[in-house]
Amino acid sequence: MAVNFKHSKLGLGTNKVGGHNLFDNLKDQDGYDLLRAGLDAGISILDTAFVYGLGRSEEIIGDVLQDYQRSDLIIATKAAQDPKHDLQLTNQPEFLIQSVNAALKRLKTDYLDIFYIHFPDKTTDKRLAVAALQELKNEGKIRAIGLSNFSLTEIKEANRDGYVDIVEDYYSLAHREAENNEWAYLKENQIDFVPYFPLESGLLTGRYGALDRAKFSRLTDESFDRAIQGIEVLREIANNHQATVTHIVLAWYMANPSISHVIPGARDAAQAKDLAKALTIQLSKADYQKIDLAFK
Repeated sequence: MAVNFKHSKLGLGTNKVGGHNLFDNLKDQDGYDLLRAGLDAGISILDTAFVYGLGRSEEIIGDVLQDYQRSDLIIATKAAQDPKHDLQLTNQPEFLIQSVNAALKRLKTDYLDIFYIHFPDKTTDKRLAVAALQELKNEGKIRAIGLSNFSLTEIKEANRDGYVDIVEDYYSLAHREAENNEWAYLKENQIDFVPYFPLESGLLTGRYGALDRAKFSRLTDESFDRAIQGIEVLREIANNHQATVTHIVLAWYMANPSISHVIPGARDAAQAKDLAKALTIQLSKADYQKIDLAFK
């Protein structure tokens, strides 16, 4: 893959940066501040998308990028929602090409480290969609081709020419289906994997307990109960490291050889700065395996 994540495997998911259409009471200045706080603390990957504020997240990131060395950062964005047709999903090659060019302008950069097709549509030949991105890769406008929210069948269709570099999908210690559904194919085809919802909407921060079941409708009862028990293991390890449960969860992802990088979200500068503390955590092999077993 043309993108090297060895410098840092910790990024920021930026849907709360300019994502006024997704969250209430967001302030642009908070977005600027949290990006700078995260980057200054050692985070080097920013994951955004057109639909985060309909381009506003990309614009804010583009402004901030001007104050940093571009080559030290990994910038990923996504598109599939057509603003000219009520945000209907489309993977048409012409749309993807237009989306990349528009994102480059908003981000004020001449290349994207990763461009993801954000969601699959129902009609476009995925092979042709990816082929269009490969042309942009050949031109130097993107360095890696990504798919997000694609089923394994759709990933295989899109990768018939071997052009797909990375897949982003729902995965957390509490929701590990991707390990059985996708990872074998991805590994066989040298495709990287990045999870979204890595903190399971806050459950894996340790802030919630068994009485909060209703807040986590994505999880089955079995998965939720296992997570509640597993969090106690995380808490014990966190205490040993003088860290938080969140830091230990992120350190586990970063130590996982099947995960290229992890992109937790932050709402303000303090959260972004705190997330970066996970970079200082080195889990022992025993702790890594203890956490792995606690969530299986």
